[in-house]
Amino acid sequence: QFAFQENEIKLLTAEIERLKNFGCLGASPSLEGLRDENAKLKYRLNFLQKSLQEERSKTAKSMININSCLQEIFGAAIRAAYPDLENPPLVVTPSQQPKFGDYQCNSAMGITQILLKTKEQKVSPREIAEKITKNIPANECIEKVEIAGPGFINVHLRKDFVSKQLSSLLVNGVQPPAVGKRKKVVVDFSSPNIAKEMHVGHLRSTIIGESMCRLFEFAGYDVLRLNHLGDWGTQFGMLIAHLQDKFPDYLTVSPPIGDLQAFYKESKRRFDTEEEFKKRAYQCVVLLQSKNPDFIKAWELICDVSRKEFQKIYNCLDITLIERGESFYHEMMKDIVKEFEDKGFVQVDDGRKIVFVPGFPVPLTIMKSDGGYTYDTSDLAALKHRLCEEKGDILIYVVDSGQSVHLQTVFAAGQMIGWYDPKVTRVAHAAFGVVLGEDKKKFKTRSGDTVRLIDLLEEGLKRAMDKLKDKERDKVLSAEELKAAQTSVAFGCIKYADLSHNRLNDYVFSFDKMLDDRGNTAAYLLYAFTRIRAIARLASIDEQMLRKAASEEVLILDHEKEWKLGKCILRFPEILQKILEDLLLHTLCDYLYELATTFTEFYDNCYCVEKDRQSGQIVKVNMWRLLLCEATATVMAKGFDILGIKPVQRM
Repeated sequence: QFAFQENEIKLLTAEIERLKNFGCLGASPSLEGLRDENAKLKYRLNFLQKSLQEERSKTAKSMININSCLQEIFGAAIRAAYPDLENPPLVVTPSQQPKFGDYQCNSAMGITQILLKTKEQKVSPREIAEKITKNIPANECIEKVEIAGPGFINVHLRKDFVSKQLSSLLVNGVQPPAVGKRKKVVVDFSSPNIAKEMHVGHLRSTIIGESMCRLFEFAGYDVLRLNHLGDWGTQFGMLIAHLQDKFPDYLTVSPPIGDLQAFYKESKRRFDTEEEFKKRAYQCVVLLQSKNPDFIKAWELICDVSRKEFQKIYNCLDITLIERGESFYHEMMKDIVKEFEDKGFVQVDDGRKIVFVPGFPVPLTIMKSDGGYTYDTSDLAALKHRLCEEKGDILIYVVDSGQSVHLQTVFAAGQMIGWYDPKVTRVAHAAFGVVLGEDKKKFKTRSGDTVRLIDLLEEGLKRAMDKLKDKERDKVLSAEELKAAQTSVAFGCIKYADLSHNRLNDYVFSFDKMLDDRGNTAAYLLYAFTRIRAIARLASIDEQMLRKAASEEVLILDHEKEWKLGKCILRFPEILQKILEDLLLHTLCDYLYELATTFTEFYDNCYCVEKDRQSGQIVKVNMWRLLLCEATATVMAKGFDILGIKPVQRM
């Protein structure tokens, strides 16, 4: 009996290991207290069976990544055709033209090179392609393959397979693609400085970081969103000293600091010009760092004023963050210095304690000559905490490109000291370029000051309203609908303008371009989305009728534009998978624009609702086409959600 049960458990365990590629199993519950061996086995068996059931259910609902499926199929075919080849190239891409099928496998050319180099065999790519196609295993997605040109394998998908996947999408909703074991992702983004206002430079980190978090959350990862505030350091000495002078009763009466930026500038001017004030500011730093209660209270007051200002912006842009500023890591810095000293990595240079990291010319300064710590120390402490305490599997720092060398040095130091192995843990700098004005110079106000972020958002709201009124939307929308459209367009356009550019490049900020309702802009996509959603509504087809049709109706994809749209909709999981790997969100924007334009082609050529030309009465509703409209809108809505854009029903 035991042998039978153990064998079943082995089979179940093997099945679960196979299914782990499609999702995450939680930790198995403790078996303590189950003394009887038979009871333990039964309990375990029950647990495994339940887990298997959950995994199968989750996998069945996931959207299939067609590209990954084809890679598995062609991977198996190449292994069968060339079993002696180690890591043969596997290249599967969507076809650019319908005459070349739906996807292409372009591995034959690479295999030709490998055979020539490693085995000195001269075989034509076409011959290799023929051998691969003969070894394609039985599958449910490929209709036929053709060899073209020197050895391209053109793949034609089965229509019933695509139709089935679209029906599954409509019934189950947009479910995340299977990404394997559930991992913890720590994303460091936004990170403004206390006592300084958020400016346009913080815009990119905040928008890109939020969108990355949304993507990883949708894909089923455990995401920790961290705001690494600049809330500690020598600047607080001058701020506290100025607070004591300006509001001497700050301990009992909350000081009315309205404009913290002006307060900061005043204290900085005094610090630069008054020697006595400068000395007192340094004393304040010492008392703050020694945790004097009065000085901690002053520090907290200043931080609270900043927090309220930051939160206004986060509320506008729908940003969620957990604050964990530099002060959080202060107590850990002493141990960081000791750990580097104990392992023999520290050198003393003119009183400073420095660490040289192989491959990086500039050392990290982990302690100043006066015994104080630096940004290097706090960044190392943060890295260690995220790796060793938070147990992050993936760490992403959404920080401007100017910090690239610094961050790479910190990451390499963490690797050098043994905090993580890059083969196991991914630590990435998601760098981004600067925001430029229309003159292609750093984005500034006319007076040359940095543009305040709150001013930028208010200007966006004003311009969005002007645009809506130009289009006479105020005459057809209620006041509430107009307000919703205004915020959707204003903040959606600002976010999309940023995210639709490759983050590695600088980008030109232009309200005129981002509010244009033509081309690859949020204004165009939001308008296209509301039009798609309105098609069923104008045909008096409600959600319940669509849901019923989705489970009963077969999606006919006979027209070339239906087929093109159906395939485009199903590319969504492979787009997301690519972004999870390279962290380049403009790929999603490009895809949504392609989906919207592909839909327009479909709508212009395929009647969804047929009307009598004289009376305008509806004479026929082509339900499978309305379902294609619904599938398009469902995918667009999820894409908007990942980008942090809120569409509206009426625009």
